[in-house]
Amino acid sequence: MASIETVRTAAALRHRIAAWRSAGERVGLVPTMGGIHDGHLALVHAAREGCDRVAATLFVNPKQFGPSEDFATYPRDDARDARLLAEVGAELLFAPGLEEMYPEGFATRVSVSGVTEGLCGPHRPGFFDGVATVVCKLLMQALPDAAYFGEKDYQQLRMVRRMVADLAIPVDIVPVATVREADGLALSSRNDYLTASERQNAPTLYRVLSAIATRLEGGQGSVADLTVWGLGELEGAGFGPIDYLEVRDADTLEPVEVLDKPARVLAAAWLGKARLIDNVAVRPAR
Repeated sequence: MASIETVRTAAALRHRIAAWRSAGERVGLVPTMGGIHDGHLALVHAAREGCDRVAATLFVNPKQFGPSEDFATYPRDDARDARLLAEVGAELLFAPGLEEMYPEGFATRVSVSGVTEGLCGPHRPGFFDGVATVVCKLLMQALPDAAYFGEKDYQQLRMVRRMVADLAIPVDIVPVATVREADGLALSSRNDYLTASERQNAPTLYRVLSAIATRLEGGQGSVADLTVWGLGELEGAGFGPIDYLEVRDADTLEPVEVLDKPARVLAAAWLGKARLIDNVAVRPAR
């Protein structure tokens, strides 16, 4: 059975990774909040392909949950998560306690403007500051060569890239394609909140985003008209409230009215107790 070394302190994490790097080995980091599924494992696979050593982190970060969100009920099974990460080649797991990450007197917050101000930003106040703070801290604690993030959380990915560039953190941020079920539903720990009937309707989100992307690429409608169509499709499938359905610049996340550069169709919508997010790339015709 595969095994994984677990450390609980930043000092132990830094010591282990520093030894690998001093031996000339490239180190990849995969940050997670647990609830490990194939999407997380795809990050480890990508890290294995690009690096000599792979470390993962497991920390359910309270600073990115709002007062009415699911921090208390978020999936937690550290033994299972460690086993799954080990089976795909992660060699080191950093699983700190709350006091290690946020000791008494902790008073620093990392905030990234611009890319965080639309889309999920208004619907999850404080979320991106919480993510930026913990990711910045994990990157500085580990000091890996590269860190791997999924494209499903596309706004988060763009924020992390902006933060790393602005703060000159010497880590390559590597995006990994969204992993999906056979029917197109993006993997997420929160998919467990879906009832059986909701699970049947959930793939509509990906279907709508893909249809909008295909039609935009083929010049078969405007951004405004296709967005209205998409909202109707989601409402008809039982989604609501729909936080947003928008087409944004793939780099800056500025709104797009005319498809003349790479873009993303992004959405966040509730289906029962589950808030589902997804996005699809859109490329202008050559």
